[in-house]
Amino acid sequence: MAKRPDDRSGSATPLHQPFLPHEATFPDTYRHHCTETALPCAKIIGRSRCVFDNNAYLCAMNQPTPNPEKWSENVIIVDADHVDRVAFDLIVNFERMIGRRIPAADMARWLECIALDGGVREGKNNIHTILIHNKDSRKLNNFMPGDFEKDIDGKAFQSNLGEFTMAAVTVEEMVTKERLLTDIVQFIGSRTEVKRLMVVPDDETTYESVRKALHHASPDLHAMLFAMQPMPGGNFKQEILGYSLMSALGIGADEIR
Repeated sequence: MAKRPDDRSGSATPLHQPFLPHEATFPDTYRHHCTETALPCAKIIGRSRCVFDNNAYLCAMNQPTPNPEKWSENVIIVDADHVDRVAFDLIVNFERMIGRRIPAADMARWLECIALDGGVREGKNNIHTILIHNKDSRKLNNFMPGDFEKDIDGKAFQSNLGEFTMAAVTVEEMVTKERLLTDIVQFIGSRTEVKRLMVVPDDETTYESVRKALHHASPDLHAMLFAMQPMPGGNFKQEILGYSLMSALGIGADEIR
């Protein structure tokens, strides 16, 4: 059931506090060089601090590696360009509605709200977070911190829910964002160690393919999809994306009554 904007129980990082560097965050599950038979894939932006090194590629094909490390029980996958557009629309509309300036959304607060909606509770959890963005997008314009390379990729922060570790993934010419995001969802959703998967797809372009991809998910997976309106269902739960964004934007329920 959707929560109201101010009905959140976690304790996020203070507003706009820089995230800390985090080494070797993600497992090697996808590590291999791109070949014609291992598509679609997207080259990782950034240094060798996060998922892979500069000469390796993230490929959504299920390519097993010897003794792969485990993913976290909790994984968040986000279409970053989509959520940035939604945040912008909310800022514009609510500034007119409530008559005050609304600052950029607090990234840590928003991710914590997504995790809470997805079933993560207070404790020593680890939450892997993947933000997928277009090649021409260098930052989230309506979130703080928001620069993919400087602020997000390979960074981490702590809250009462545990540690959030983040990777920013760019979409290269060889693959569409829809295909990349969908294949990543399908791969991670099939991992038995992943217990909670939270996905923020584009309502119009990616939702349907993600919905179908989750048909192949592990039967024990608790999946949650976020959209701005009720969408066709599947073997997952849904939550309204606007509630978590309103909380991250500092919009109180008393302001919209």
